[in-house]
Amino acid sequence: MTRLKHHLLTAQERDQMLAIPTNRDSLVRLYTFEPSDLDIIGSRRRRRTQMGVAVQLALLRHPGTTLAQFVQDVGSTPSALVAFVADQLELSGSDLADYAAREQTMTDHARDLMTILGLRAPQRVDIPFMIEAAANAAWATDSGIVIVRAVMDALRHAKIALPSISTIERASIAGRARARRKTAQALTQGLTGDQVTALDRLFATTPEGSISQLASLKTIPVAVKPDHIKRILELLRQVRQIGIDPVVAKRIHIDRFHQYVREGRISPASMIERYTPSRRYATLVAFLIDAEERLTDSALDMADKLVGSIFTRARNTKARSFSATSKNVARLMRLFQATIDALAEAASDGRDPMETLDATVGWATLLKARSEVGAIARTADLDPLTAAAERYITLRKFAPDLLETLEFQAGRGGAKTLAAITLLRNLNRAGKRDLPGDAPMPFRKEWQKIVIDQDDKPNRRLWEIATLAHLRNKLRSGDVWIERSANYRRFDSYMLSTEQAKPFIAELDLPLSADEWLDQRARELDKRLKKFAQSLKRDALQGVRFRDGHLQISPIRATTPPKAEDLAQQLNALMPPIRITELLHEVAQATGFLNAFTNLRTGEACPHENALLAAILADATNLGLSRMAAASHGVTRDQLFWTHDAYVRDENYRKALAILIDSHHRLPFSRIWGEGSSSSSDGQFFRGAKRGASGGDVNARYGVDHGFSFYTHVSDQRAPYHVKVISAATHEAPYVLDGLTNHGTGLKITEHYTDTGGATDHVFALCALLGFRFCPRLRDFPDRRLASIAPASSYASISPLLGKTICTDIIREQWEDVLRLVGSIKAGHVAPSRMLCKLAAYERQNRLDVALQEIGKIERTLFMLDWLETPDLRQRCQAGLNNSEQRHVLTQAIHTFRQGRIIDRSHEAQQYRASGLNLVIAAIVYWNTVYLQTAVTHLRSTSAVVPEDLLAHTSPVGWEHIAFSGDFLWDKAAASAGRKTLNLSKQARAA
Repeated sequence: MTRLKHHLLTAQERDQMLAIPTNRDSLVRLYTFEPSDLDIIGSRRRRRTQMGVAVQLALLRHPGTTLAQFVQDVGSTPSALVAFVADQLELSGSDLADYAAREQTMTDHARDLMTILGLRAPQRVDIPFMIEAAANAAWATDSGIVIVRAVMDALRHAKIALPSISTIERASIAGRARARRKTAQALTQGLTGDQVTALDRLFATTPEGSISQLASLKTIPVAVKPDHIKRILELLRQVRQIGIDPVVAKRIHIDRFHQYVREGRISPASMIERYTPSRRYATLVAFLIDAEERLTDSALDMADKLVGSIFTRARNTKARSFSATSKNVARLMRLFQATIDALAEAASDGRDPMETLDATVGWATLLKARSEVGAIARTADLDPLTAAAERYITLRKFAPDLLETLEFQAGRGGAKTLAAITLLRNLNRAGKRDLPGDAPMPFRKEWQKIVIDQDDKPNRRLWEIATLAHLRNKLRSGDVWIERSANYRRFDSYMLSTEQAKPFIAELDLPLSADEWLDQRARELDKRLKKFAQSLKRDALQGVRFRDGHLQISPIRATTPPKAEDLAQQLNALMPPIRITELLHEVAQATGFLNAFTNLRTGEACPHENALLAAILADATNLGLSRMAAASHGVTRDQLFWTHDAYVRDENYRKALAILIDSHHRLPFSRIWGEGSSSSSDGQFFRGAKRGASGGDVNARYGVDHGFSFYTHVSDQRAPYHVKVISAATHEAPYVLDGLTNHGTGLKITEHYTDTGGATDHVFALCALLGFRFCPRLRDFPDRRLASIAPASSYASISPLLGKTICTDIIREQWEDVLRLVGSIKAGHVAPSRMLCKLAAYERQNRLDVALQEIGKIERTLFMLDWLETPDLRQRCQAGLNNSEQRHVLTQAIHTFRQGRIIDRSHEAQQYRASGLNLVIAAIVYWNTVYLQTAVTHLRSTSAVVPEDLLAHTSPVGWEHIAFSGDFLWDKAAASAGRKTLNLSKQARAA
């Protein structure tokens, strides 16, 4: 929906600003009259006057305007409010018609009521006040609805009745312009003449003459190659030469800074060059500050993968070598057995062992096997570090440049690491090969022994590889850091301070004392363990037995009754056949999710819905823009490329998804499947292109192809509310909480299900502390140990099931940092996955990591007891995970082009694929839910019995009636958008 000229809001947003609620509960809360109000209303003699004064009084309280102004802005009287007021006063809503016809009377009454309420009418002298309020709000955002709401709130706080919405909009536009000027001035203040000249040179072409220097800074290589690291470091040095101090970013609001960054990233150099000077230089400054971080992180990410791949190949080489000797090992082991038997026989008979051995086995045979045994032993003892030395040249291609360009820092425990880096840097500068005898060795002791040669001197190759591998691990954990980096900062810098975290900790109702938390948990755990022991002893647990010290848990059986399957078939037969283009248009009209796709520079919604929907579907189907244009009618290739570039961004995808999910949640029929309070998450593997083209990692579970995983969260109402692209080789557990804490929808998730891949003790700990009930389906459940705070002897009958007792001292010691971490996650200051990945990267367990693990053991034990004692929980978990599986099947039906391979090079483009796919699935779920409700209504109108409990087994993820392929007729789809009729003829044939 487009905005009119000089308007900040769309028509829908304008209506939202002055919206009067229609549901009874909200009307009661906002517009119930007090006795004093009734006295004011009752002082009027005529019924029409009483009705008019009552409605005016209600409107002045909320939204804060007069009846005349409301009618002028909205175009009609608020019917729901009029009916509610009439009910309270035992009057008729029709009485208001005569009152509204008398404008002067309305004005006089409004003036009197404002005096009673302590309000005053708006005046021209209030315009500067409104502009300043708008400027304060626009300091952080360009969002029209946020700025207008801030102006309205400021007027209410100042006891000023709202002027016309157009007046508020004009003041908001002026305030936004003022905020833009101020932020631009703040970013560019202090630029030297040389820096301005350097910024202007960014628009000049590169020495190669193909693109501008600014465009070259945006073109960051993604394929993992040593030469690409060197290219990235070269770009980084170019950015640093301009000398922009990153402290400049702190002069403005972080959201406004990120907006400048996004604009700098997506806008072509030719467009930025046409900006006004202040906006142009502000955009470039923000872009360069961000570019330094991104280039630093890209170089380190690529180096991390290269070092890791060297050791992975070394381990694989060792495994292949050992595997190749398997036949020889079997033969040599039989020879060894024969040798032992001969020596044992000689000892028992009192014969000479050597003679017996020579006679039965043969001394010559043993000597011949000597070299083979030695070779196998050396293969088994071969450390990956030694094998990695074979790829030393690969490291030398980029490591010297990396160490020279980046400045590493470390805490007190990192002195040896920094000393080793300094030594290596100095050796590279001087061109020396030999190491001093006292070269620092910060890596583990096993490697220290390997590094020393037979002449007691350190081997340069082995020492350098070990140092770089050690540096990689320290960077991952945050023990060593880079100041101007987003992913490799000091560990503590990711968390809020204790004081900053306190409000969020209070919101979670967590005790500030570890003793208080431990005391409560100890009593709960003791009570539950004793109860469980008694139930187990009596065989009172359904589906659970304790035999010979082991738990036996009956598998979960499917619970879908045959009648539910018959009902699902009936409903599916009624679903109207529809093309995906028509479905997307219909859902867009019903929910308005396309309004989330705004232009970054103007803030306006996309004027070409066909092109925007085609761009989204191109991401979802993996078709790509060019091939989508070729298969489409109603959009051109140029329109698609411009629309995708100007309107499709990750944050817009998230906003659109939130609109769809919330719209679906408001559908009454969605509650057939749940209240939107539980969810599940799972990863789905997508192959990448040929090796090196799009990156990706190998996960042996999916074969030998490189690829990625789309990790998706799905609510109990079947709506996919969050998706994230992660490495196929990484553990899924760190990403469970990302979706729970950062989905941006109105869902209030309290219970979450995963499979074993999403479960660790750390996730148990953080879920519990953040207020989520974590319920994974553990494949190795019987092998997991329960934990106790009291001594294990307190639970003698279940002692085989108990592991080590909880170390409460470490929890007490680290409780303050645990709360800081939880508060930081709750505040959205840091992603849970980032912190969990860093904690997992420590070579030795971090104290905070250990404390979280101990807390997680407590929470996991309580969950395991719930699981064993509650069959319903086991069924809910199974059903929740089935929701994810159903989505995976639909995904395979949609994401079919290019054989389902993700060929995009950048993580941003890969995330677009995942987000587009998730958005289309959410649209399908919404559309199916609407028509399933219509189908149920139809069946009941024919006197068919449709029980609610059977409906719970149906699903809105079906797609047999949706055509995904063929030509995409966007103009025809737009013309035919609207409610479809049920497929009654198909129902008759099915019957």
